[in-house]
Amino acid sequence: MAGKLYLCATPIGNMEDITFRVIRTLKEVDLIAAEDTRHSIKLLNHFEIKTPMTSYHEFNKIEKAKYLVEQMQSGVNIALVTDAGTPGISDPGEELVRQCYEAGIEVTSLPGPAACITALTMSGLATRRFCFEAFLPTDKKERSRILEELRTETRTIIIYEAPHRLDKTLAELSEVFGSDRRLTICRELTKRYEEGRQYTFADAVEYYEQNEPKGEFVLVIEGISHNVLEEEARQDWLSISIEEHMAKYEAEGMNSKDAMKQVAKDRGVTKRDIYQYMMNLKDSE
Repeated sequence: MAGKLYLCATPIGNMEDITFRVIRTLKEVDLIAAEDTRHSIKLLNHFEIKTPMTSYHEFNKIEKAKYLVEQMQSGVNIALVTDAGTPGISDPGEELVRQCYEAGIEVTSLPGPAACITALTMSGLATRRFCFEAFLPTDKKERSRILEELRTETRTIIIYEAPHRLDKTLAELSEVFGSDRRLTICRELTKRYEEGRQYTFADAVEYYEQNEPKGEFVLVIEGISHNVLEEEARQDWLSISIEEHMAKYEAEGMNSKDAMKQVAKDRGVTKRDIYQYMMNLKDSE
């Protein structure tokens, strides 16, 4: 009988956040795959867990996942833990899960701490719709592409950042989102010096120019409003003439009546206004 993969969420700071179920599972499985065994041994020692460990990290995730899958196929039950939080969120766990599904290995996730959700719920910003970007890519081209996509994101945005890059990232995001956009900056979640403060980007940039960033950061950023997006689109349409606007839709196959209706909607005027304009233009020719 094949073994099973258990994704075990571990504390992101406060040891008391671990669940009874995770402790029991870590004791009962045959092997624990840990992102950093030197870090995880402190957790295991704290809860008197004697289960053997093996390393599973970003630099061995593909080959080691193959080995772990083979072990599970032979009947070994394995728990996966990350340095902090829920495995598979901004860590190599997703590769192991993918290979398990391909091999027909059963996977279950034991819920628990996740910095992104913890920060979102304490942010004071909208929580019904959100997107999670984890750490922004370091590659300039990819980073620029993602930031351009996020510029028009209406959902609340969650981003992780390290203290030594925070100043630069805040300045960059302020350029993308606008200095008056709201965000909540959370640091050292669940730890002694936990903090969550709401700013505009202008205020955040100024604050961290004067105060050295310390701890691990989660940025929870307000999404752009639909009204602002609609106004931006309207201003784009107003940058071209009504004739060009009409010609665009007619070139796409619309008849004149439907084109006038869509042009009026785009420009925030009535269909009669567009009709009258086109008539006046025709009379002047």
